[in-house]
Amino acid sequence: MYERILVATDGSEFADRGIDAAVDLAAKTGGELFVVTVTSLMPSYGIVVGAEWAASPGTFEDFRKEMEAGAKKILEHALEKAKYARVKAHGIHAENQLAAAGIVDAANEHNADLIILASHGRRGVNRLILGSQAAEVMAMSDRPVMVVK
Repeated sequence: MYERILVATDGSEFADRGIDAAVDLAAKTGGELFVVTVTSLMPSYGIVVGAEWAASPGTFEDFRKEMEAGAKKILEHALEKAKYARVKAHGIHAENQLAAAGIVDAANEHNADLIILASHGRRGVNRLILGSQAAEVMAMSDRPVMVVK
């Protein structure tokens, strides 16, 4: 049924719910797991930061290396959970992308049958202010999306 499952994580304890659900489903279906974490090198205040990085390329490279190290740690945690459950898993670092776009791109690139995401389930004004990566992924992707609360 689901042979290629992609799960997204930001390394938070909350995101572990999605990882746990993905590992459990992959173990039950004999599926292969793809764990993606997305990082953006250009924060929302990018014009100011970009100008500073242009004047100091070493600062940019240091920041990029920190982002890579953080992503590696996040992926190692998730891959360890998969290994413990004897699920074949791969880590993906989608660098310099917005979260939803990075998740959908990774799902397309690895031909995922299903995308699993954890969601806070916020409603009303909080959802409008904070946004919803799960809603963005569902809007952008033509693949099935499972949202875990």
